[in-house]
Amino acid sequence: MNRNYTDDPEHDYGPTRTQQRRDALAVLELAGQLVELPPAKLAKLELPDDVRDEIANVRRIPSHIARKRQLAFLAKLMRRHDSSAFDAVRAALGENRDRQRQETAAMHRLEALRERLLGEDGDDATSELIESHPGIDRQHLRALIRQARVEKAAPNKPPRAYRELFQLLKSLQDDAAD
Repeated sequence: MNRNYTDDPEHDYGPTRTQQRRDALAVLELAGQLVELPPAKLAKLELPDDVRDEIANVRRIPSHIARKRQLAFLAKLMRRHDSSAFDAVRAALGENRDRQRQETAAMHRLEALRERLLGEDGDDATSELIESHPGIDRQHLRALIRQARVEKAAPNKPPRAYRELFQLLKSLQDDAAD
C-alpha cells in the first residue's frame, strides 16, 4: 500500500499556506484600521508598546509606498504577538463600526424627515411630527419650515433655518431616546 504523507490521520500538519496568507492579510487590515483611528480612540485601546510606537511611525510617513511598506512591517510586528492580544481591539473596532452605521442611519432618517417637512406633503408631515412630540413649540417649528422653504427657493441665501430645523429634529430624537 503506497501512502502519501498527508494520509496519516495522526499527524497535525498545521494551517495551510492559504490559511496562513488569509490570517496575514487580516492582520494587515487590522493594522490599517489602527493607523486610521483618531488618536483619542487609539489611546483607549490596550495595545503592546512596540505596536503603539510603530503606529506612530506609520502615521508620520507621508509617502504612499513608504507608508505601505511600514504598514506591512507593523503587521509583521503584530503577528509576532499572540493573536489573543488583539481580540479586545478587534471587538472594540467592530463595536465602533456598528455604532457608526447606526448613527449614520439615524442622520439619514432625520434628513429624510426634514426633506419631507419641506416637500409637497409638508403639512401632513408637520402634523405627524406634532402628534408624536406634543411638547414641541409649534410656532417655532412652522416658522423654521417657512424660512427653510424660502432659503431653498433663493439659492443665494445661506441655509440657516434649514440647518436649525435639522438641529431641532435631532434634539427631538435625542429627547425621545432618553
